[in-house]
Amino acid sequence: MADIRLRAYGIAAAVFALDRLTKWIVETRLSFTDTYKVIPGFFDIVRSENRGVAFGIFNDSASELRTALLVALSLAAVIGVGFMLRKAHNMDAAPLWALSLIMGGAAGNLFDRMARGRVTDFLELYIGDYHWPTFNVADSAIVIATGLLVVDLFRPKSKVANVP
Repeated sequence: MADIRLRAYGIAAAVFALDRLTKWIVETRLSFTDTYKVIPGFFDIVRSENRGVAFGIFNDSASELRTALLVALSLAAVIGVGFMLRKAHNMDAAPLWALSLIMGGAAGNLFDRMARGRVTDFLELYIGDYHWPTFNVADSAIVIATGLLVVDLFRPKSKVANVP
């Protein structure tokens, strides 16, 4: 039981560490005007900052409560998922790993919000003039986790009854 929990928390810690490492590299080596073309016409590495939530939502908000509210919501997510992972031995693989990815991603962005009031984004996908909002490793982990949870919703469940 404890072994599966340790692996789940380990995945969350690995996502957090990878997120911090990549953001540190971008923050120390790229200016806001640098663009590194990885796949021309599709994928660049740039540096931007987001004071809002995913995809720049609320980035332009002038509310003084924005950062405090986002920190509180992120902290609640990390704590809530942490408690859910305590029951890791009762979970199927997809939701278990999804929750681990969510916890690591939320913790990565929470760290940024608490330390600087903003999140560093650097991955930019685009086709022609259409640019997806920049994002980071933490955001990627959360999106992948959401996909895992959606797939799990449509997967047939076993008919074994859970006995308390």
